[in-house]
Amino acid sequence: METPAAAAGNPNRFNPYLQGLYAPVSREETVLRCDIAGELPRELWGAYVRNGPNPARAPQDLHHWFDGDGMLHGVWFEDGRAEYRSRYLRTADFEADRAEGCGAGGVMLPARRERRGTVYKDTANTDVLLHGGSLLALWYVGGIPLRVDARSLQTLGEERFGGRLPRHVSAHSKTDPASGELVFFDYALYEPWMSFGVADRDGRLLNAGTVELPGPRLPHDMGLTENYLVLHDLPVVLTEQGLARGQWTIEQRRGQPARFGVVPRRGQGSQVRWFETDPCYIYHVINAWEEGDEIVMQACRMVPNGLAPNRAYGPYAAMAAVLALHAVPWEWRMNLKSGAVRQRQLDDRIGEFPVVNLDRAGRRTQYGYVMSIDTATDLQRFDGIHKYDLQSGACRSWRYASGWFGSEAAFAPRIAGQDEDDGWLVVFVTEAATGRSEVQVLDARDIARGPVATVELPCRVPAGFHATWARGDQVRAA
Repeated sequence: METPAAAAGNPNRFNPYLQGLYAPVSREETVLRCDIAGELPRELWGAYVRNGPNPARAPQDLHHWFDGDGMLHGVWFEDGRAEYRSRYLRTADFEADRAEGCGAGGVMLPARRERRGTVYKDTANTDVLLHGGSLLALWYVGGIPLRVDARSLQTLGEERFGGRLPRHVSAHSKTDPASGELVFFDYALYEPWMSFGVADRDGRLLNAGTVELPGPRLPHDMGLTENYLVLHDLPVVLTEQGLARGQWTIEQRRGQPARFGVVPRRGQGSQVRWFETDPCYIYHVINAWEEGDEIVMQACRMVPNGLAPNRAYGPYAAMAAVLALHAVPWEWRMNLKSGAVRQRQLDDRIGEFPVVNLDRAGRRTQYGYVMSIDTATDLQRFDGIHKYDLQSGACRSWRYASGWFGSEAAFAPRIAGQDEDDGWLVVFVTEAATGRSEVQVLDARDIARGPVATVELPCRVPAGFHATWARGDQVRAA
């Protein structure tokens, strides 16, 4: 596959997110028995799967990192062994592009509202979660969930909840660990509303509602508790010019507060309770839960990164500046009785892509694992992991070797383990200079000790987006 940077006259020769750590791989891989340094715990049973962009063709038009065709990279652990696979996500747009011989438009090109019901190409490349025994791959602009076998990573088909899917499903929807329900949200790029819904573990739609807004919004995540979901109305929106021209140009509206909308999970949009707070943007929630009269939500809150657009990236200078995530852990407490909001900063370390023990999602958690951001660059690179005690504020960290950078990790609980942090963190790590990739397995109780085992991979895993852990006893065979 010709790299975009090698094509003379192609604007993608300036695109840093098509080169180095981010360059796409040329083929799908299967390794049924990986070499292992150290000893994998026998209790480590299940799949670590990470989603991300991997253009099937070298892009010729302006190409955002978020546009690449979705590819899953996964490692299945069982009986002290590990097997690795990578597979493209066969969305309807992916298959249509292969048949038509041309790619659909991405977010740096004018929107095409007529394209199979979506505004931009639906790649399903953003998020992945376990629901009903298999994986769901999700797209951040709101697409059709794609169901995938958790071990083979083969696409099983679209999930439309028995034909009752109201519209689309955004990335960062959640699975409730107690009920197995999928709680999802969606937003409209050009209309003033957001929607939400609930499907049971078998994919039957249980509830759906719409929340009216003052204008179109661009939320990225949501909070979930046992009885409520928390929608985000944040002051980062498409510009008026962008709305008029169908272009993805965003701005932060000065003076517009952030609002969190608390909605009963089985309620209607008209029941939303809005809690107004200081202007901010949130990409990713750590966790949320109910505590007395309060809804508690912890998240990575964006703070200024102080970076000016890098002219070396040509037409991609603005894209790179936005992708240079700069966030700190934060907490909001919304009192359902009084209507008051309290907030506090939990730490000043820069990090993003937070994860928790998914068996405790939507319930009070003590621990959160946040990917440490390399602040020596203007590119999105993770140079380690912070383990936070979110109650005391204590933090311990693991830093990768110099020149190595990681993906989003996943917490793999010990089967029948009792403590919240009784398990392992599993993460893809790649050496920038050589492209050599491996999977590190860390004891979550003491991550600073370093890997207890390393799975060696014969192929490179490009930097990507979000990951999950699928417990072996919860995976349903295809």
